[in-house]
Amino acid sequence: MPRKKYIVTLTPEERQNLERISQTGKTAAYIMTHGRILLKADTAQPSGGWCDAKISAAFICQMEEVLELYRQPEEPNYPLVCFDETSKQLTKETHLPQEAEPGQVAREDYQYERNGTANLFMFSAPLKGWQHVAVTDRRTQIDYAEQMKWLVDVAFPDAVKVRVVQDNLNTHVKASLYKAFKASEACRILNRLEFNYTPKHGSWLNMAEIELSVLSRQCLDRRIPTQENLKEEIRIWEESRNHSGKTIDWQFTTEDARIKLKHLYPSFQD
Repeated sequence: MPRKKYIVTLTPEERQNLERISQTGKTAAYIMTHGRILLKADTAQPSGGWCDAKISAAFICQMEEVLELYRQPEEPNYPLVCFDETSKQLTKETHLPQEAEPGQVAREDYQYERNGTANLFMFSAPLKGWQHVAVTDRRTQIDYAEQMKWLVDVAFPDAVKVRVVQDNLNTHVKASLYKAFKASEACRILNRLEFNYTPKHGSWLNMAEIELSVLSRQCLDRRIPTQENLKEEIRIWEESRNHSGKTIDWQFTTEDARIKLKHLYPSFQD
């Protein structure tokens, strides 16, 4: 069976508009992602666009590597930590909300004032039922490197090596630590880390996204005016979540993938 090809043909104007949207950083994340996919799939570019033959082998390789890691039992000396990040829009009230009264629900004005954004780094140890969220101004290579240092020196100081599952964001690279620290310090930290990457366009394989979803529903689904308020709200959520000790029961296995995602696997003639 011939490989499926994603057929999208963009006009020069459409391509220019999508490039602007996907590069400004002032658009919703899902719109930026959709725009980048359309740009990659554009048959008018020299490469001719994406096709299964180009992406399936790399996707499968990374997916099975992560799935095999997930099926291993907990090992205290080699803890598994999933790492991801997101942002939170900070918003101020323009009018004081009205508290609930007998016969009347709480009310807030639909208008609000934007007050910047904050970056959230999520650590999740799914086999331990442990989470930690760091709130920062930015998500640069320096910020990422500082989080990795915290992970090995503070969170798991006695571990031989921390196995980190993360996506392919351009800051999630070993070079970030060499940019942030002296070579000897960067090398020390990296010797205690093992990086495992989800496939490109396969971030759903990162269990940290599950905890980000829980955090969003339980803590971030309301207006939070300042970064200080955000840190306090997350601190309370984190303490409660860790106290509950809820682990993630990951069900999707390599065997499941070879059945349900069979169309991604190369076919061979016997």
